[in-house]
Amino acid sequence: MASTDKRTIFFTGATGYVGGTVLARLVDHPTFANSEFTLLIRPSKKDKVSTLHSLGFKTVLGSYDDLDILEEQASKADIIFSIADADNLAAAQAILRGSKKRYEATGRQPLLIHTSGTGVLVDDAKGLHSTDIIYDDLNPDQIETLAITQLHRNVDVAIVDADRENYVKTYVILPSTIYALAKTKFVDLGLQNPSSLQIPQLIRAGLLKGQGGVVGKGENVWPNVHVDDVADLFVVVYENALSGRAGHGREGFYFGENGEHKLYDLSKVIAQELYNVGKGKSPEPAPFTEEDYNRPENFGLEFLGTNARCLARGGRALGWKPRYTTEDVFKSIRPEVEYVIRSGKY
Repeated sequence: MASTDKRTIFFTGATGYVGGTVLARLVDHPTFANSEFTLLIRPSKKDKVSTLHSLGFKTVLGSYDDLDILEEQASKADIIFSIADADNLAAAQAILRGSKKRYEATGRQPLLIHTSGTGVLVDDAKGLHSTDIIYDDLNPDQIETLAITQLHRNVDVAIVDADRENYVKTYVILPSTIYALAKTKFVDLGLQNPSSLQIPQLIRAGLLKGQGGVVGKGENVWPNVHVDDVADLFVVVYENALSGRAGHGREGFYFGENGEHKLYDLSKVIAQELYNVGKGKSPEPAPFTEEDYNRPENFGLEFLGTNARCLARGGRALGWKPRYTTEDVFKSIRPEVEYVIRSGKY
């Protein structure tokens, strides 16, 4: 790429919790002035387009079901940030086809930064026990023992295989339990979802139950990471990918974690906060029942009873310095409870 050329970037997930927080970082990054961003925006979000244009972005209306659009936009991109759906294999394959076209047209390998998650590590603990198995992102041999049937894994493997074919350099970022309300310029402008998934799901399930709950005994363990630290991890990987210092392909997995928690401890704080605001009968969490699990609104609730332990050594080796710890997870619960109640989405 000539020094006068703008770096073309295709970005998916811009209005989402993680994607919007990452994009806000990139707007303030020194490379932004020499970058041309095209954002994939769902048709249901088309009212956001004019504001995004005013901020200097190009947009294309579409979703991960629009495979032709994904392939076309990827074929025009030097860099792709895929932050929309970790489990859509057809979408990932379309993006990879576009990346291959880009390579064939330019002779340069585009960079694909894909978002997976530590859900790929889960077991079937049902909240009844922890595990001693801890995955290390600097140990690709260990990661390759994961079964193709694990959550996200078929997409991750397809992406690594593409890197092995040498037409694209791939970097897979795997956040753990992401927490805290996002506070970015995009949230302020009404462009971005400010709330995560796992902790709000526990809060909503407790509100529906009328009592803070827990999966099984809550003995299972998950790592956690603040949304701002996740965004910093994306930027660190991006910077090191541009300079050629970041491992890619089978050596390009980057966990996001800065501590871990037992589900019971998290559930207890949620139960306490629901009790404090008059939405729970007791400050102690009660086990979820079959009735709770069978509520359509609680789909996937049992997933929160799994173990998914890991070490984020890869990002730290590149200079990632996460600031927030497990204590900050617990401090984030009250604002999350207030947000869920305020939104009325339970």
